[in-house]
Amino acid sequence: MKRKVYSAEGAVAAGPYSHGVVGEDFLFLSGQTSLDVATGKLAEGGITEQTRKCFENLFAVLSAAGLKPSNVVKVQVFLTDIEDFAAMNEVYAEQFKAPYPARTTLGVAALPLGASIEIEMIAKRKKTKK
Repeated sequence: MKRKVYSAEGAVAAGPYSHGVVGEDFLFLSGQTSLDVATGKLAEGGITEQTRKCFENLFAVLSAAGLKPSNVVKVQVFLTDIEDFAAMNEVYAEQFKAPYPARTTLGVAALPLGASIEIEMIAKRKKTKK
């Protein structure tokens, strides 16, 4: 099967993966950290700034696929410090409108590049007529 993939302009993958892959009517977005493409480093500041950068990176991939945050149906958040949940949740609430996507938030021991947060998404594409 040939994969249809999307990448955000200027985005960098920290490994051998695609930023987004189409599967039937869905776009599966790989997890994004707060990596700043311009500097090649994680976003400076606390979890608030890092969460915003994760969403900026993810929404750039959505845009490259012609989709918007309103197309997102599922979000998975990984935090290295579950004490950051409330601050992450404040930024998260700014990204979507009700009804919100389904979400899972997990506390993990570590993330790539020493990141404090990583977020992945699944977005629904409009059905095309056959």
